[in-house]
Amino acid sequence: MAETDRSSPDGDDLAGLLPEHSLLSLEQYLDMQRAIGNETRFRILHFLTEKGAHSAKELEKGLNLPSNTLHYHLDALIDVGLVENRKQKTPDSEGLYSYYQATSLGEGILEHGVRELMREEWDLLDAYRG
Repeated sequence: MAETDRSSPDGDDLAGLLPEHSLLSLEQYLDMQRAIGNETRFRILHFLTEKGAHSAKELEKGLNLPSNTLHYHLDALIDVGLVENRKQKTPDSEGLYSYYQATSLGEGILEHGVRELMREEWDLLDAYRG
């Protein structure tokens, strides 16, 4: 099966990178990459993708982050669409109204970006050891 060539002949021409009617712009994709380039935001997103939705208090405790730091970075992740804040009209059994969870874009950028690079590094190490 032949792969579709998505590279452009001219290194400066980025027009061929995205589909003609892409839902997101190149700048939006780059904003997502910049967001997870910060270690705290990467840790938050990783935590949410691994452990599911959590309240701010649970995230503070699980990540050992002060509230103001956590909310600053959560806001940045929400702004670029990697995390969403799910609010309920009534509190749950613990009295909580609000939970944060990774979006499908958040899960995808980790799975097909940073985590993929980390898996490849492990594979290379295993190949050289064996």
